[in-house]
Amino acid sequence: MRKEVGKRRSTNGDVSSSSQDPQPSKVGHSSVPQPRSGAQRASGKLYEEEEDDALPDSDALPDSDDEVELDKPRPIQIVLAHEDDHNFELDEAALEKILLQEHIKDLNIVVVSVAGAFRKGKSFLLDFMLRYMYNRTSPCWIGGNTEPLTGFTWRGGCERETTGIQIWSEVFVIDKPNGTKVAVLLMDTQGAFDSQSTIKDCATVFALSTMTSSVQVYNLSQNIQEDDLQHLQLFTEYGRLAMEEIYQKPFQTLMFLIRDWSYPYEHAYGLEGGRKFLEKRLQVKQNQHEELQNVRKHIHSCFSNLGCFLLPHPGLKVATNPNFDGRLNDIDEDFKNELRNLVPLLLAPENLVEKEISGSKVTCRDLVEYFKAYIKIYQGEELPHPKSMLQATAEANNLAAVAGAKDLYSKGMEQVCGGDKPYIAPSDLERKHQDFRESAIRQFRSVKKMGGEEFCRRYQEQLEVEIDEIYANFVKHNDGKNIFYAARTPATLFAVMFAMYIISGLTGFLGMNSIAALCNLVLGMALISFCTWAYVKYSGEFREVGTAIDQIAEAIWEQVFSKLFEVLRRRTVRRALTSVPRQRLSSNNNKKKN
Repeated sequence: MRKEVGKRRSTNGDVSSSSQDPQPSKVGHSSVPQPRSGAQRASGKLYEEEEDDALPDSDALPDSDDEVELDKPRPIQIVLAHEDDHNFELDEAALEKILLQEHIKDLNIVVVSVAGAFRKGKSFLLDFMLRYMYNRTSPCWIGGNTEPLTGFTWRGGCERETTGIQIWSEVFVIDKPNGTKVAVLLMDTQGAFDSQSTIKDCATVFALSTMTSSVQVYNLSQNIQEDDLQHLQLFTEYGRLAMEEIYQKPFQTLMFLIRDWSYPYEHAYGLEGGRKFLEKRLQVKQNQHEELQNVRKHIHSCFSNLGCFLLPHPGLKVATNPNFDGRLNDIDEDFKNELRNLVPLLLAPENLVEKEISGSKVTCRDLVEYFKAYIKIYQGEELPHPKSMLQATAEANNLAAVAGAKDLYSKGMEQVCGGDKPYIAPSDLERKHQDFRESAIRQFRSVKKMGGEEFCRRYQEQLEVEIDEIYANFVKHNDGKNIFYAARTPATLFAVMFAMYIISGLTGFLGMNSIAALCNLVLGMALISFCTWAYVKYSGEFREVGTAIDQIAEAIWEQVFSKLFEVLRRRTVRRALTSVPRQRLSSNNNKKKN
């Protein structure tokens, strides 16, 4: 019974899985085994006959999904994108089935990945790489003029096609010129900056693909703009955070692929023109702004090798024909000529770059473990969430306004009850607190801030909470200046000792020895606590013990003595009020007698 690589959601909704090393197509004939392409779907060709051949008869289907395997290689989604909660999940079974095959699991691996903005032709380019891998010994590897382009699913249009991360189910075993064998894996990634992906989604996919690939092709359109470099800086930093501490450049080769290059009169198509263009773009100049310099220095510090390839536009038929299915007849000659140079530059045996992490070469078996480790990091909350430039700027803007308002409040309160200021009545202190609090909030509101009213309201609430915390500290500081407050603990302990001494004497005189013994015990504990508290205050040691004694004494004061004094005060006032009418009545009676 054949085993399945694992049921996967492909971008066209099919169940896909990998196969056991199919034989490559004959040179110059069929370039890639024929899974259904997005372009063929768009033109209504469903290739039902191929699917019937690939799947066993329904009567022979196994009960378990895990026992199914399709004969033909195809893209397998190994990192699933969950759009509802914007999380990613690794399909370990599918990855292990592909990379842990006996004949490749101990080979060093070469991973070529293509990443960049969505709808820029990444999957289209990877399908030409597949043609090369299946027909690399032929000078006509690029295929016939009327041959549809198949492999990774792609289509024309403005909506995204690939989600998560996909790899080709067949790992190619290549003999390098030095006689060693390596495994070559092709990886396709979800396009960045579509309408359904957050900045965190884009950063996670780009970072994962960069961390696990030996060659990352950064697919750009028409030019290298400053925002492209800033996004690259953000994404690579997000990847570097997830890796263990390293003392060398964390990533290997980055190839800028500039699609639809329109200035061959300034820099010629191909690698040499791209090299000169990239040197100019990434040059650090003395008169540059520090921000621009930092972006360029960061990119140089992240990658061991940087390259650039300028690729012309494939032609209007490719861009405007909804039924375009990748036939070379519809592609401009300049594009095909440069494609013949680009693909071998990445995948020819002498140009293959083996994956390394921390200076050690990575096997297929190792890569599975690295994938598992990295995806766990991105599934957790250890890393900060990357944000858009607007959100990051708005947060910094609001935090600066919060800091300014807090500083205004603190300075005002320092003038009222700072370190060298005398004790102030709690009611006066609270009134000053309310005045300064309102002033701080007014200042926060008066500062021009980005992010909108709802966004800023969260930071105002944060300001109010922090001001209340600062006020609580000022209250404690002010209470510490009150000599009676400072003496509350020893006074309370002394009152407990005195009360226990009196009660113990009375109960002992009345023969209630058990109660007298209990009072003596409490008296002894209060005396020990008093001596301990005095030592803590004198020496500064065992401050936690001193704090605990203060808290117990304060609780006794509030729950016992304070209430007792309040009862006595009320009775005294009541007696005084009742004695006044009596005195007046007696005086009136005396006058009448006289």
